[in-house]
Amino acid sequence: MYDNEIYSGSGAGSNTSGVYSGGNAADRDQIYNSTQYQGYNAYHTGPGNTFQGQNPNPGTKGKEPKRKGKGVFRKVMMSVSMGLLFGLFAGVGFYAVHEGTAQLSSNSNVTVGSQTGDAVAEDNTSGSGIQLTSTNSVTVVDSDISSVVEEVMPAMVSIVNNYTETGTNIFGQTYSQPLTSGGSGIIVAESEEELLIVTNYHVVEDADALTVTFIDETEAQASIKGTDSDMDLAVIAIPLDSLSDETKNSIAIATLGDSDSLKLGEPVIAIGNALGYGQSVTSGIVSALNREITLEDGSTGTFIQTDTAINHGNSGGALLNIKGEVIGINSNKISGSSVEGMGYAIPISSASPIIADLMERQTRSRVEESEVGYLGISLQEVTSQISAMYNMPQGVYVVETEDGSAAESAGIMSGDIITEFDGERISSYSDLQDVLQYYASGDTATVTVMRPENGQYVQYDLEITLGTRPADSQ
Repeated sequence: MYDNEIYSGSGAGSNTSGVYSGGNAADRDQIYNSTQYQGYNAYHTGPGNTFQGQNPNPGTKGKEPKRKGKGVFRKVMMSVSMGLLFGLFAGVGFYAVHEGTAQLSSNSNVTVGSQTGDAVAEDNTSGSGIQLTSTNSVTVVDSDISSVVEEVMPAMVSIVNNYTETGTNIFGQTYSQPLTSGGSGIIVAESEEELLIVTNYHVVEDADALTVTFIDETEAQASIKGTDSDMDLAVIAIPLDSLSDETKNSIAIATLGDSDSLKLGEPVIAIGNALGYGQSVTSGIVSALNREITLEDGSTGTFIQTDTAINHGNSGGALLNIKGEVIGINSNKISGSSVEGMGYAIPISSASPIIADLMERQTRSRVEESEVGYLGISLQEVTSQISAMYNMPQGVYVVETEDGSAAESAGIMSGDIITEFDGERISSYSDLQDVLQYYASGDTATVTVMRPENGQYVQYDLEITLGTRPADSQ
């Protein structure tokens, strides 16, 4: 029953829908035509749907549900329209981003750029086609390094070391066998007579012969110019008159960079004769700087760490920045093979002064064993541990000199410690043996000794003319 005071007649009806269904027809007409009912109907139908006049079909359900269905349809259509508009705008946005990204990545070679409102400065270095764009925020680096490799590859060489291994077998018998090892090198200078190549000391150690292969696949024989075993550096030389004009025109001199200006994460490139297969290229980043590593002989050094792959044969090869400048000399001897993603290189800034000194040495070839010069001393090695314990210079300690020997004639005394031989640093007995292999009897050299005087060691540079090895010691 309706609760309002307008309807109070008899008849069945529902007060929940607001539709009258009881009484007679006259009563229904009177109720529908009344002002009060019209107001009541307006209250239930809401604004814009106010019932006016006589209901054309009084008592019939469906008018109100039809109006609600129409509202739902409009809402559905509105939602669909909004969805279509959103999809349209999203598509336009994604297309714009795609086109912008494609335009940014279309630059070739190595590009460094950023999203700022300032002007972008470009530096085209060495005609290599490498673009470096310097700004303040986002940096983008293209992975294409082919132009850098193409420019620097003529300065890279492969090195084959032919040496003889000697030893004693389980029966106490001595043996020797010829072996070969491979490495890499970098052309760093050219004099009037020689082409100079830097590499690792361990690449050319104990060499009977050194064969160098250039970019045009031609080969040449090289000789030792100078070595520094502590820094694992060596310079070898090739006579220019042994090279053809075609080879001279195909090779190039590498540009040395500045390893002190390197930053963590900076892209780097390694080129070398990996596994002896010929020159190959790997790339990565600078993982760490000034990394202190303890070497096999107990000494320590400071190196560049990189995740660039450095394998056997890469030793002596170049670590380059994206400008194509040499910023390190790779060394697999330091890297080893126990881990991956951790390679090491000698920083070029610390190596350059040593390389410059080695290039000034006299080029020497290894002499026959029977012709090797003789010092005439008995000695003992001063290791790094003994040096630290007793505050002694590291080198070779002279226990005594033989009467009438070359050492005695040069003024070498018992108690002296030999630290250099003709400019080559001597840290062990093997260092002295390796150096003497390039000096024949009768050759003159400068021996640097540290002599104890008044509680401290004083340096003396002594000229020595090497003698002939006695027959019983050969």
